[in-house]
Amino acid sequence: MSSSDGPEPRDQPRETSPYVELDRAAWAALAAHTEQPLSAEEVERVRGLGDELDLEEIQQVYLPLSRLLSMYVESAGALHRKQQDFLERPHQARTPFVIGLAGSVAVGKSTTARVLQQMLAHWPEHPSVALVTTDGFLLPNAELERRGLLGRKGFPESYDRKALLRFVVDIKSGRDEVLAPTYSHLIYDVVPNQMVAVKRPDIVIVEGLNVLQPAPVREDGRTGLAVSDFFDFSVYVDAATSDIREWYVARFLRLRETAFRDPASYFSKYASLSTEDAVAEARRIWAEINEPNLVQNVLSTRSRATLVLRKDRDHSVRYVRLRKL
Repeated sequence: MSSSDGPEPRDQPRETSPYVELDRAAWAALAAHTEQPLSAEEVERVRGLGDELDLEEIQQVYLPLSRLLSMYVESAGALHRKQQDFLERPHQARTPFVIGLAGSVAVGKSTTARVLQQMLAHWPEHPSVALVTTDGFLLPNAELERRGLLGRKGFPESYDRKALLRFVVDIKSGRDEVLAPTYSHLIYDVVPNQMVAVKRPDIVIVEGLNVLQPAPVREDGRTGLAVSDFFDFSVYVDAATSDIREWYVARFLRLRETAFRDPASYFSKYASLSTEDAVAEARRIWAEINEPNLVQNVLSTRSRATLVLRKDRDHSVRYVRLRKL
């Protein structure tokens, strides 16, 4: 059995667990009387390549989650006001509520982030929701190549971790505008001198492979700050490793028929592969890069999440695990 086949042993007595676990039906019932705000067209826009996302999934999984997150945001606002009263300071706008969202390559975390961004923005209490992916904080390909890390792209050492930490610190410091670098999946690289401005939204979603990692240990044995130290809530999108591998291969084949056919694509060399060769290449990339990164770095951060969405083989969320308060 793969090490990612379950967040924890399922036969563990629930009363001794720090989590509340709800199956799909129980979770869906929590928002049975809440109106689903997204239209079929909006769902189509946020759906990722190959993600099996429909209105039922939105209603049963993401509507309860957006309702829960909205409650957390409101509670953070109330606590902020009480803290200002305690400090005998005038009431000022609180800093953005930051949600970290992690998971493997091809597990569907980008789609989850886009769905949550759209759904949370429909709640009148927090209409401004920004989404930032950590891809923009990857070191440029030239620098990765110089360091011998191009084959380890997506591993923790391939990111400008100081810049990512500084970005989140600036967000939580209440700066009026914070800039984040942008990334192009077409050229497979950071876009030079192209930034996106985040201007004090109500909520910021930070999505990426390694956003829940603890701070690395320094040479002197001390640890500094981690990006996750500044998250108000965190989500881990989970599935069995064997399932994610098959989703990755299927996505690779779809890209071979679409984005890879663009001459400007970094991966255009794969467009002419036969189906058999494309499957073999996708499995090689998964085995040499993505699975080792998942096992060594990403999967270990699952237990740090506030909430885990566990997917089944058909991409649907099977159960939800929420940390107790």
